[in-house]
Amino acid sequence: MGTQPRIVERTAQPFVGVRGRVTWSTFGLIADRLPEIVGLLAERGIAPVDGPFFKYELIDPSDMERELEVVAGVPVHERVRIPSADVFAGILPAGQYATVHHIGHPDKLLGVADSLLKWGHAKGLKWDMARTDEGEVWGCRLESYHTDPRLEPDLEKWEIELSFRLADY
Repeated sequence: MGTQPRIVERTAQPFVGVRGRVTWSTFGLIADRLPEIVGLLAERGIAPVDGPFFKYELIDPSDMERELEVVAGVPVHERVRIPSADVFAGILPAGQYATVHHIGHPDKLLGVADSLLKWGHAKGLKWDMARTDEGEVWGCRLESYHTDPRLEPDLEKWEIELSFRLADY
């Protein structure tokens, strides 16, 4: 359940995050860092702009056992300094994105992502992505969570947005 894919213009978005190399089976190692980031922001009186996200920087969809490079982040109003060894401030790039909203369990997102990629291919879209020996290197491939799990524990009711940046035309 969700919306039909569409193309949207996104402005640059500051965030605070962590980067890691994980597999699908060890994804919790990066995902479990999100409460730490939220806590660091709260200690500094900084409110998130929206829910957390995962930015897939390196992914090999043909090999589910291969390592991914992922950023787990929280969007904020403006760039901030975080005195931490591995927590950093960054900017999600502006640009045109193909996006789709999914309502349901996160374990269905691989199928949703595949559908979005097929939709883009059928439309002749070019992704901000390069293929390498390690897999696909993305300029910005986002999975954004718009449901607070403290308020809605039922994963089948979660709203998740996929946004894949398009290459410059």
